[in-house]
Amino acid sequence: MGVWQLVAVGLVMLLGLIGVLVPGVPGQAIVWAAVLWWAFTDTTPAAWAVLIGATALLLLNQALKPLLPPRRPRESGAPRRTLMLGGLGAIVGFFVLPVVGAVVGYVGVIFGAERLRLGSRGAGWTSVRSVMRATGYSVLVELFACLLVTGAWLGALIWG
Repeated sequence: MGVWQLVAVGLVMLLGLIGVLVPGVPGQAIVWAAVLWWAFTDTTPAAWAVLIGATALLLLNQALKPLLPPRRPRESGAPRRTLMLGGLGAIVGFFVLPVVGAVVGYVGVIFGAERLRLGSRGAGWTSVRSVMRATGYSVLVELFACLLVTGAWLGALIWG
């Protein structure tokens, strides 16, 4: 697989990660389609292992989705911009501090944005709790699954 195709696959995965944050966009399906494209083009055992693992993880995430609270972003009281910034913070955090950085980035950026918006630390934490109840768990679990798939793809590219 050429460098430009790998860049294109990476961009499609990034689009899928951002799609997880936008209601109505099938972010998981986009990430999975990018892995499928890569596995069909680069037919190594590592590529197929990543595809099988990604399929299993994303299907498990879909099966567990009904057990999580539904997304109700308007009930949180936080602006949509704060939720998008939190998602982007999770994506950056995942790569800066592998795996656990997604949670730290999501919660940390939402707290920072809400503290600036509301003006006090207590109000910021109250807003973080309401965001996590309204949207956070569902978005965070879906985003985390997609980030694990993306991380596995990057690991297979680097070490595989």
